[in-house]
Amino acid sequence: MIFGGEKRAVIERIRQAAGEGKFHAKTELRDPCLNATDREVLLNHFMEERGRAVFLLKRFGARCITDGLTWYTNRDTEILGVENLRGVPHGAIITSNHFSPLDNGVIRFGLRTAGWPRVRIVAQETNFAMGGLVGFLMHYSDTLPVSGDRQYMARTFPCLLKEELDRGKPVLIYPEQEMWFHYRKPRPLKRGAYHYAAKFGVPVVSCFVEIREKEQMDTEEFRKVRYVLHILPPIYPEPGKGLRENSVAMCRTDYRQKQEAYQKAYGRPLDYAFTPHDIAGWAGEG
Repeated sequence: MIFGGEKRAVIERIRQAAGEGKFHAKTELRDPCLNATDREVLLNHFMEERGRAVFLLKRFGARCITDGLTWYTNRDTEILGVENLRGVPHGAIITSNHFSPLDNGVIRFGLRTAGWPRVRIVAQETNFAMGGLVGFLMHYSDTLPVSGDRQYMARTFPCLLKEELDRGKPVLIYPEQEMWFHYRKPRPLKRGAYHYAAKFGVPVVSCFVEIREKEQMDTEEFRKVRYVLHILPPIYPEPGKGLRENSVAMCRTDYRQKQEAYQKAYGRPLDYAFTPHDIAGWAGEG
């Protein structure tokens, strides 16, 4: 399901960023831009609203919409590696590759199928500034904002995250940071997710989503796709290691697992020389 136009321009930005080794660069064209004041207002509104009854009502509505959308977009999603979840506490951090506004639905679908509770999604604050239905879902569908505001990230966000983990809720964090549209390859990972896993003593459930093309066209330029969720071995912090040492080691292990999953899924080595194959479903030329 393709949303919006201008995909050729986005693909060109992905090609350029990959060629320059800027794997966490923003490649979407029209994401909202927030200044310091906008950011403060948005975060204050989120924190104030989440304790009110109207927030719970809106969250219920968003969940109903998300549940329907998750089922619809994952009707033919395949799940591999469910056995890797045995014995893993539900209060865990989930990591996955980030290639679509709907890819968190693959994780929601896979974990729910495996009997896990609802997943909390960590999302960039700019997503909370979007309008319309997308903005509503971003704001209320079990999401937590991350921000460029240092005070929020130093004080408020760790408390929100720990609260969810202590309640036994899995939390999805995208260590690739920005979404790259339909990009098949796992990108080098930021260390934040593993910092929190080590800090709070919780495992990382490592996931990789494979994207397979269908014969049918979705738009003039893109074929329809389906997903295969690979649930990889969990990664635990080691009690004898310090916070930084643990987070670095966990990050490296996760990247290695995602790299191996990519190579096994697509039958090709992982390198970052851009080819048309990198963009799943694209019927255009490289």
